[in-house]
Amino acid sequence: MEFHDIVGAVGVALIIGMYLLLQSGRIAATRPLFSILNALGSALILISLAYEFNLAAALVEVFWLAISLYGLVRTMRTA
Repeated sequence: MEFHDIVGAVGVALIIGMYLLLQSGRIAATRPLFSILNALGSALILISLAYEFNLAAALVEVFWLAISLYGLVRTMRTA
């Protein structure tokens, strides 16, 4: 397994982990940690995609990152 594969896999684990915690009620979407880890996960996946590009996956991750950052800013403004 290449380094970029490991980076991408960590990113996937962060996003899936946050989604699991959200669905199980163990974290709220309004917590900054939720948005931070989602943004970090998508950024890591984008890094891995720089080595093996896939347009569809890159588009999903760009939007995932943007929405996560929007959620983080929104959460910080209301806190």
